[in-house]
Amino acid sequence: MTNKAEEIILEDDDDDMPPELVPAEKPHSVQVDDSRKIPVTLITGFLGAGKTTLLNYILKEEHNKKIAVILNEFGSGSALEKSLSVGQEGELYEEWLELRNGCLCCSVKDNGVRAIESLMSKKGKFDYILLETTGLADPGPIAEIFWMDEALCSSLYLDGIVTMIDAKYCMVHLEEKKPDGVVNECVRQIALADRIIVNKVDLVAKDQLSLLLDSIKTINSAAPVKETINSVTPVEFVLNLDAFSASGNSMPPQFLNASDHAHLDGSVTSVTFEKKGQVESGKLDSWLETLLWEHKVPFEENLDDKSEQDIDLFRVKGVFAVKGESNRVILQAVHELYNKELSTPWGNDPLLNRIVLIGRHLNRERLSVAFSKLIS
Repeated sequence: MTNKAEEIILEDDDDDMPPELVPAEKPHSVQVDDSRKIPVTLITGFLGAGKTTLLNYILKEEHNKKIAVILNEFGSGSALEKSLSVGQEGELYEEWLELRNGCLCCSVKDNGVRAIESLMSKKGKFDYILLETTGLADPGPIAEIFWMDEALCSSLYLDGIVTMIDAKYCMVHLEEKKPDGVVNECVRQIALADRIIVNKVDLVAKDQLSLLLDSIKTINSAAPVKETINSVTPVEFVLNLDAFSASGNSMPPQFLNASDHAHLDGSVTSVTFEKKGQVESGKLDSWLETLLWEHKVPFEENLDDKSEQDIDLFRVKGVFAVKGESNRVILQAVHELYNKELSTPWGNDPLLNRIVLIGRHLNRERLSVAFSKLIS
């Protein structure tokens, strides 16, 4: 790594102007708690939604937080990309530039996982990581890496997924017709989100914005939504989400208030079920695996019926009272991978099981019956 970062000067007054760079301090001995895991937040959204503007805003703001930002730049003429990428094809990520507010910045040309691995050598200089994905990327596979890569998980954990929305053009993307069996990328990004930022709200009329917000809620009723102009967002909205963690409260308020919705074309929906009682751990695993792996409604006799449309789940969140456990069991799933963690004790609270399913071809009535059979 070079010890000096040169200031970048752009000819055009662009909203995505990179942050001012300052000479990085020489390396010095830092006392690091190696046992503390670093949270990673994924920032996703279509090209032009304002992801890079958001990250540059965070890099420039004085927020007294040490944040490492990994930008995903693809423009061949980007001064930021030319200055921060290293290696002939941008395949090496050894140059991290230190900014005036204490943040670190790097630019990459893939999903950023190798950049994160390189970054961990600088552990102690940052407390958070923000990773930008490409415009059409499905954040699901990237999120799954944090469960599958044991070496990565030993130092990091996935804090949550933030989706940026372009208020002016999002409805165009949502209404775009796709071939049979192909999922609309914009719908998928919204469905997987733990936080949603609707940017450029000053460019649309109130009735258009209201329609967009309703459409977003039809896809993902569990994620809080924030409206912004020029991507100006409180840093607290994208950090410390604990969306994949069992720490803190049993479930976030937005999950508890989630309700059923159907998307524009009827194929993508979010459904919520709750029931008092307890569930056997093995039975819960079998129920989930039927949904996630076999793509069928659990406990039905016609699981091999080829005429049925396969269930395609993007995201699952749940809280369960498992027999033999005095604590709540928190469920998280992205695509076909799921994870269960113990959370807070039930104490004297009623044993209320609750789940939110977000995906395609979800038959509410049949899934409700299957959920009732799961809980005893």
